[in-house]
Amino acid sequence: MWNEKLQIYDALVAKCERFNRKGKTMPYTSANGYMFSLYNKASEIGIRFSKEVQKKYMEEYNTAIYKSYNAVMQGYILITEEMLADLNNVAKLLDENYDYVMSLEPK
Repeated sequence: MWNEKLQIYDALVAKCERFNRKGKTMPYTSANGYMFSLYNKASEIGIRFSKEVQKKYMEEYNTAIYKSYNAVMQGYILITEEMLADLNNVAKLLDENYDYVMSLEPK
């Protein structure tokens, strides 16, 4: 299951031309010194947003806060199977997220 879902994560990131996937054992995307998406050992994808947008998308997509390795990932939402049915929409969210981290002070 992990490899199959990793292929979905890779396909999702491939739809976004401004950044690439990083990491071999813990796949993620980052820019401006901030990680903004993550694929964990539980085969779950999380995408980071501002707190306001996180709350909005949690309600809109009926999802939850993303946890990875038993840690709550601040600002992240869990990308559900239902959301993955429309990879183009999730790619738009990922691009939106890239714009968000690029607006932050560089680390």
